[in-house]
Amino acid sequence: MKKKKLVVAGLTAAMMAASLAGCGSTGSGTENQASKSENSAAQSSAAGSEAQREETSKEKARVTFMAIDWNGSPLSGERSDEVKQAVSDYTNTIIDDDTFTWVASDVYTEKLGLTLLNKDNMPMIITVNSGVNSTIVQAANAGAFWDLTDYLFDEEKYPNLSQANKDVSKQLTVNGQLIGVYRSRPIGRYGFGYRTDWAEKLGLDEPKTMEDLYNMAYAFTYDDPDGNGVDDTYGFNWTKDTIPLDVLQAQFGCGNQWVEKDGQMVPSHQTDEYMEALNWLKKMYDDGLVYEDWAVREGSTQSDLVKNGQCGMMAKELDDVRRVDDYFVSNEIPSVTGEGIAHMTLMGAISKNAGYDKTILATSGMNGFFAITKAAKTEEDLENCLHFLDKMNDVEMIMYSDWGVEGITYKINDDNSIESTTSGMDLSTLPQNGLNQLVAYIPAAPTDEILGHPIITSDSKKLENQIKADNVQYAIFNPAAAYLNNSETYAMNGANMDQILKQARTQYICGEIDETGLQSKFTEWENAGGTKVIAEVNEQYAADK
Repeated sequence: MKKKKLVVAGLTAAMMAASLAGCGSTGSGTENQASKSENSAAQSSAAGSEAQREETSKEKARVTFMAIDWNGSPLSGERSDEVKQAVSDYTNTIIDDDTFTWVASDVYTEKLGLTLLNKDNMPMIITVNSGVNSTIVQAANAGAFWDLTDYLFDEEKYPNLSQANKDVSKQLTVNGQLIGVYRSRPIGRYGFGYRTDWAEKLGLDEPKTMEDLYNMAYAFTYDDPDGNGVDDTYGFNWTKDTIPLDVLQAQFGCGNQWVEKDGQMVPSHQTDEYMEALNWLKKMYDDGLVYEDWAVREGSTQSDLVKNGQCGMMAKELDDVRRVDDYFVSNEIPSVTGEGIAHMTLMGAISKNAGYDKTILATSGMNGFFAITKAAKTEEDLENCLHFLDKMNDVEMIMYSDWGVEGITYKINDDNSIESTTSGMDLSTLPQNGLNQLVAYIPAAPTDEILGHPIITSDSKKLENQIKADNVQYAIFNPAAAYLNNSETYAMNGANMDQILKQARTQYICGEIDETGLQSKFTEWENAGGTKVIAEVNEQYAADK
């Protein structure tokens, strides 16, 4: 018997989604998807009829939301009303023209600041398009947000949200209060990539250590990997964007901005490992393996110069490495080996040296967060907000937010696979446009299949997803992130202090200052507030033990 196709269209879809709500579909992970796909509409109705009748018999809750508008015209395209109705029925929440305040992305930060000043006229849920900053700390200290500590990790009430990563959530604490639900971003997003055909031509294996990485960069610079007989290639292309250097440095064990050492929180630049990493980076520069003017190059050039065949290696988000591979494939860039198309090899965590554990720089794990304001006046209001956020992470709702409506934005192929059909479409016209801004993606968005339908994607995208998942076990977080939120000194002068360290690193790598000059910069950082920040962070750290 041919497998039943998911129909996400019209009122039928809305009713189907509502019926699915009561059949135990509470997680958005792939482990739940196979069983979901086996349920026909009749089976779903029979299995969950009692629970669903109980759910739908309740009066729908009103939850107000301030969200970011990235594309214009959110939830207003053809058949958007059907999407809104399906979401309303599934979450048992009123969805109408008064539910959402949509704010254009280019003015969102300003609007958020003004909203936080007006505690009497806030939406119940607001999107914060950053981490915790001084504005958010001030609002939290003024009592603008609910403390979610005793609510978020209730597995029975919130089966999705309760799976939130504790290390990521901790970054959203202000004076011991958990003030938000993070919007998930892959923790293991950073990694490396290199031209596969360049390595094959030069007989190089995949790097396993930082020494291997250096040796590949050297060969890519001096051994004519493109075979044109001209000295015109480089190993790495760093830029003024700090991420490539941060990714490379973290491999040496100096932590992620801060490190726990001997019972104290220590800023990374005060460790021996930091100097080891910095001297490795300087050697890369001194040996000519990166562009001499890297410090003034825009971040976008890192990918561009690899695409153009001028550089062969990247230390960056794996997404960007994969997009270079996609570029080679779509443009049929020939391999320098003379066989087939050029490709990029994607890599995750590697070791400092043989015998050392693998490590990789962790992302913050979040792309902003949702804060529940005191406009949710009662505990019931709070729980309605959390219920809505939790249900939006169910696979059925992610289906709407990420894929939209069958026949318009995706199709189900004869082999039961699902494939996007939005190529060339104006994003503002999609029926689900904007809906993904209401999703936290906790525990995670499906990557392999959704509701039993294998997702059509490239081999490089599948590899990217696999490496990101593997990276999590090796990922290094900033252990001081939560404490920095509550550091008064860092709130006032953190940006300036960070700039001092960034400039010092650049100047040392490029030979503009020596180690004595570098230590002078570190002293400047201490005098700019660093000494006080260390004390404030460690006071909190000690109280937390």
